[in-house]
Amino acid sequence: MEASPRTLNRPVAPRFCACVGACVALRAASASGQSPPPPAEPVEPEASAVIRGHGAPPRGAGDVNITVGQLAAVPRSSAGDLLRLAPGMFLSNGLGEGHADQVFLRGFDARSGQDLEFTVNGVPINEPAHPHGQGYADTHFLIPELVESLHVLEGPFDPRQGDFAVAGSAQYTLRLPARGAHIQYRVGSFNTHRVLALWGPDGESAGTFGGVELATSDGYGQNRSYERATANAQYEGRSGSLTWRVLAMSYGIRYRSAGVVREDDFQAGRIGFYDTYDPTQGSEVSRHLVSAEVDSTRASSVLRAQAWASLRSFRLRENFTGSLLDVQQPFQSPHAQRGDLIDQAASTVDVGMRASARLRTTWQARTQSVEFGAYARHNAVDSTQQRLRATTDIPYLTDYSLDNSVSNLALYLDAELRPLSWVVLRGGLRADLFQYDVLDRCAVRGITVRGAPLDQECLSADRSGYRSPTQRRTSGGVAWQPRGALFLGPWKGVTVALSAGLGARSADPVYLGNDQQLPFSPITALEGGVVFDRRFGSLALNARALYYRTHVGQDLIFNETEGRNTLASGTTRQGALLAARATNPWLDLAAHVTYARATFDDDGNLVPYVPGWVARFDGAVHRALPWRIRGRAVTASAGVGVTWVAPRPLPYSERGEAIFTVDAQVGARWAYFELGLIAQNVLDAQYAWGQYNFTSDFRSREYPTLVPARHFTAGPPRQMFVVFTLHFGAAAARHGAPTEPAR
Repeated sequence: MEASPRTLNRPVAPRFCACVGACVALRAASASGQSPPPPAEPVEPEASAVIRGHGAPPRGAGDVNITVGQLAAVPRSSAGDLLRLAPGMFLSNGLGEGHADQVFLRGFDARSGQDLEFTVNGVPINEPAHPHGQGYADTHFLIPELVESLHVLEGPFDPRQGDFAVAGSAQYTLRLPARGAHIQYRVGSFNTHRVLALWGPDGESAGTFGGVELATSDGYGQNRSYERATANAQYEGRSGSLTWRVLAMSYGIRYRSAGVVREDDFQAGRIGFYDTYDPTQGSEVSRHLVSAEVDSTRASSVLRAQAWASLRSFRLRENFTGSLLDVQQPFQSPHAQRGDLIDQAASTVDVGMRASARLRTTWQARTQSVEFGAYARHNAVDSTQQRLRATTDIPYLTDYSLDNSVSNLALYLDAELRPLSWVVLRGGLRADLFQYDVLDRCAVRGITVRGAPLDQECLSADRSGYRSPTQRRTSGGVAWQPRGALFLGPWKGVTVALSAGLGARSADPVYLGNDQQLPFSPITALEGGVVFDRRFGSLALNARALYYRTHVGQDLIFNETEGRNTLASGTTRQGALLAARATNPWLDLAAHVTYARATFDDDGNLVPYVPGWVARFDGAVHRALPWRIRGRAVTASAGVGVTWVAPRPLPYSERGEAIFTVDAQVGARWAYFELGLIAQNVLDAQYAWGQYNFTSDFRSREYPTLVPARHFTAGPPRQMFVVFTLHFGAAAARHGAPTEPAR
């Protein structure tokens, strides 16, 4: 359903939405903080509410359809930042502008995506067999102004959720409700420049759009510069009951990374807070993606089919421990310490499809439905990890060199039953088959073989004699995952929701043995909560409270010597969440606070890096000012975002520091012109975005110590930006223009 012209004339904050009316050009229903489910998972109108009314949770108390709406006025740096609108979500990113965000949710340190399933218009984003971590999910290829809504389901409670849906899943929906062209230029701190152009052809639906972006910056502090180019485009067509979409994306970035800093070095004045030990750290990433999908929606059925293909390249150099690990071995020539700089690289081909059919019928005057679905995905990943000589690109050691083939095939059954007018049952069964074919091109390393030359890697001999330097490992297994939810109500806007489900995270091929069975981590999750959703005149209020518990059979925890997550024992998470969003035509307020306790099953110790408490507030206001210029109204907007994170547990029974940041922006629009001012980290707080505790040696002192020390990645200081936007087209011409009185 398209937004009305009146809605498109609402003012928009310049920082996040160059499309101006685009992100806030939403139906009045968006005021509740809810939106229709994303195109990736079509749900019939009747299924979008429990029984009557709007905004009821389709899969549990932690299932939220988030329309960006007026909160586009709150400063955001990327599409990933939109996740902060989801209850209980916290993000950090101290390793570079193009590095995937580190996500914290429900007691999980999902690192770069291992515990949260990401999709964009139905296309999966998590990358199996990635050298930087299983499930790596980089969303920087999305132009944030094109994100209309975000569907976040916390917990594995929907049979349609796939691999990596441990803490939950996040589905991005890209649309551009505002028609016409929009050109934006942003300039500010640290020589930052960003040019953005968006286009929504008149006469086409909001699902047809194009956008290009070019951004450069010197970055805050040493070795944080970046250059980025992005293009997102989609065409949506309709004919009767059929809707089809063709999506194309292309993205490339080169960014530098400062890495970690020892806290004792900073306090002693040996290094600055925003400085780096190793200026060779950084990354080059590219992604090219195409997707085609078709929907057929009828009164008794919804049919869908989608196929996609993508090419990705990745290279990352980072150093967490300095010069600590290169110990002299018997099979090596005498050498000095060469450093611990990790060089990870991957080239990936990803193809896949999904198809589903939802059938409806009526029983006892209530609609019942059942959905059958299939999913298939294949990743061919060529991945390596080497060690480089300090401050150079010269490798001296191969950690691994793998040619990975990872396939995931799934079938699911999902049903919705309404036995009584106040009872709804949703759920079903999902079965995932995972298959691995891994060619290890350096199977023999790190041993001494008589007669072998010193320093030789990937030997063609072992202690038993000659052998091939390569070795193949195959594995596979099936994960059976029942999932369901029970809803009672609503009564005067109150719905009680109980959810339970089993999930699975596919295994990292690095750790697979030959013919190993069940290559995934089993997940058991429970949730109970209450959701309130009501309108009071022009005010829409949505609030929820819930308790959750999740058990992971075999977890992944960050290992600084590998620069990625590695295997750990089982873990258990439990906690509670409170969240609310209130909206009227000119005001939008959202807040949430969550508590999480994550412990290891074997010793009861806290899982490191997971914050116990996270709180977030977002607020925005949009108003027409009480004067006109040449007969046109001036509209203004303002937004603020506040984040507080409690001290996080660290290894060796240490605690990190709390984080408190405030971001704000103001903007004004007249006719075709819009001007905005953005301030990120308004209070100029000096805080550690990433906090660690481990042993390192960065040669910053004469006598290094092997005692674990506090390390951090620096969060951004105060940054100021000015944004100027030009709008063209029929919608822009109508903005602020006087309207004729109704006759």
